[in-house]
This record gives sequence, structure tokens and C-alpha cells, in this order.
Amino acid sequence: MKRNLQLLIIDPQNDFCDLPSAYLARDARTGAPITPALPVPGAHADMLRIASLINNGAAGLSAITITLDAHHRYDIAHPTFWMDGNGAAVAAFTSISAAAVRAGQFQPRSKAALPRALAYLDALEAEGRYQLMIWPVHCEIGSWGQNVHADVRAAYNAWEEQSLSVVSKVNKGSNPWTEHYSAVRAEVPDSSDADTQLNQDLITALSLADRIYICGEAASHCVKATTEHIVENFTPEMRSKLVLLTDCMSPVTGFDAQYESFVADMRDRGVQIAQANDVLAELLANT
Repeated sequence: MKRNLQLLIIDPQNDFCDLPSAYLARDARTGAPITPALPVPGAHADMLRIASLINNGAAGLSAITITLDAHHRYDIAHPTFWMDGNGAAVAAFTSISAAAVRAGQFQPRSKAALPRALAYLDALEAEGRYQLMIWPVHCEIGSWGQNVHADVRAAYNAWEEQSLSVVSKVNKGSNPWTEHYSAVRAEVPDSSDADTQLNQDLITALSLADRIYICGEAASHCVKATTEHIVENFTPEMRSKLVLLTDCMSPVTGFDAQYESFVADMRDRGVQIAQANDVLAELLANT
């Protein structure tokens, strides 16, 4: 009997990939190449391995789910939202705390946004997972950077045609008032926005699998957050279904320690650790 083997690809998008020049698009207005906004070293090679796994193991895959970062340009985690105490721009990769805002070191560019921004920072810090990080504008809705890596898209398109199934696409991040690393829920869910709250449909679909291979970018952030939230919503007995494909994910520069701690924690909690070639045999046998 064929087993339910699912592939979960986190944010396989151009803006996160260290793409070679042949993969770059060009600005229709200027002719200049469009470069990824937040490239993760090693991500392009990760995407090629993911595409190869899909192409070679397609017949054994029961389902493929991809998550997609989908941000507005104006977003609480983008430089467009903030200024420093002197009214100057805030650089990407700046960490902002509630205390720093109260001390006047940082302020929203819109004065009307201050109460809500402070309430968010307080709630975020109470969660104990992250402090607000300002990222370059990335995965802007409708942009080339939001698009899926060409090889991954070609591979899952071929799988769709072969299997007569649809790749499930899970969008996240379009609420500009909360960070949304995880595909399961936002860091601070917005009570007025169901898209930021627990994605029970995703949890249910994954729970039906016999095995869930997890890969994508970035290992230190969106892969980490998504996997942690899946684990929170799985029973201890179900966690052995999860397999982290560590050669199909890479951390953001400077966050290697967070990634290594994440992998160790997941292993301790029953998640399996493997590489693409380790699981290909399982897919080939599942026909």
C-alpha cells in the first residue's frame, strides 16, 4: 500500500537565494539586473537539491506544500516603518526593543502607529522567542523576489502534471503589523485577522502524512519557526513523522548558532534529521 509521503518546502523564493547571474531578472525600466533582497548563502544549491529530489522521487510523493512569504513594502519589520530618534532611516538588520522605542531611540514614521507598534513589541517580547528585527524589504507581493526559484517551480510543475495533483501554496506575512516567520501562525496573532492565527488546515493536512520532509529557507528563521510550531501542535508520537533535510536548508549569515541549536532541539524532541539522498530511497520505494 502506498504511503503518504509529503514534502514541505518553506519559502523557496528568489529573494532568499544567492542566485548566479543567469538566474537574475532585469528591471524593465532600467535594464539593470534585479538582485535578491535577502540572499542566504547556500540557498541556491539547496534549491537545486530540492528540485532534484522532486524530479527523482516524484512518483513516491503524495503531496507537496510550499509556503510563500508575501509582504507589503510598508511593514513593521521593514525599514519603511521606522526612523531613529533623529528622524533618520533605520538600517536593515537593526534590532528594535520596546524599551528602545519608549526611550525615543526609534519611532514609527507615522506617529499614529506608535501605540499599536508598542503593544506589538510588548506582546512579541512576552512570547520570549524573538525581538523585532528589521529586514530589507523582501518578498514584496507581486515582485520577482517573491517568485519561486525557477528549478523548484519547474520540478513541482512537472510533479503536478504527472500526479494530476495540485501543489498546496500557503501565503504568510501580508499583515503589516506582525512578523510571520512560521507558516503555522504569526509571532503575535492579530485577533481581527484569521490569516495570522493558527493554520489548522495545514496542521491537519500534515498530520495525515506518514512522513513529512521539511526543507527551504531560511533554516535559522522561517524553517525553524514553522517546524517548532508544527511540533507544538503534534503529539509526541507524531513528531517522528517529521524529517529535517539539513542539506536542503541554510541559515541567515550570523545566525548559525540559532540554527544548530534548533536542529539539536528538534532531534531531542523526536524529529528525524536526514539529507536528500537519505530519503530518496524511501520515495523510490513508494510507488
